[in-house]
Amino acid sequence: MNATYLLTEIRRNFRAPRFLIFVVAFPVLMFLLQANVFTKASDPDHSQTAAVLMVNMMTFGVFAAATNSGARLALERAVGWQRQLRLTPLTGTGYLAGKGISGMLVGLPALILVPLLGVLAEGVHVDASGWVRIFAGIWLGTIPLVLLGLLLGQFGTPDSMQPINMLVTLGMGFLGGLWIPIETMPGWMHDVAQIMPTYWVLQVARPAVTSDMVVSLPTAAGVLGAWTVVLGALVIRRYRKDSARV
Repeated sequence: MNATYLLTEIRRNFRAPRFLIFVVAFPVLMFLLQANVFTKASDPDHSQTAAVLMVNMMTFGVFAAATNSGARLALERAVGWQRQLRLTPLTGTGYLAGKGISGMLVGLPALILVPLLGVLAEGVHVDASGWVRIFAGIWLGTIPLVLLGLLLGQFGTPDSMQPINMLVTLGMGFLGGLWIPIETMPGWMHDVAQIMPTYWVLQVARPAVTSDMVVSLPTAAGVLGAWTVVLGALVIRRYRKDSARV
């Protein structure tokens, strides 16, 4: 993988106003809103509820960043930039790896700003091992979400990617437990949530802030691993099919 290409990808993301609004500002504002809708500062369990909501919005932030990489890929396919890159020393593996890693790195602002506000504004308290589990779990759990974004970008067009990203991000976020706390979901909705990869990203981090409706770490990691293998294979297959057209 080319380090210069990776840095270029990251800079391009942070120069886009839509990216800064949807991926950085939106999760922060939604966390502050939800922390004052689902609970009140005077409630005895306010800090715990705020911690659960904090994990939800951290996950949403990295998910939004992940799907944004797919939108970039769709644009590059449309203008022929992807074909041009195939004529350079940059390999297909390096190209996809650069997209994937940049999709993970650009999610870091939300991963940092949301918990910072959680601690300073909402009184969230988590021990050191809990913070490690939250940060590492959510960030590494982003891998299948990044692959999903790349897969969408391999099929979408520049005009269709924005509505597709909105539909996937908000739809999977809602059904996967990012917008509604899992413990408040009706039974049928909780069953649907378990189909979504976002639900399992939450399950990696949730035990650090609550003991309600959690699963074991090996189970959550295993499901995310399966999503990674399947989505990774689909991304590679689609990329090779596109390459064969050149």
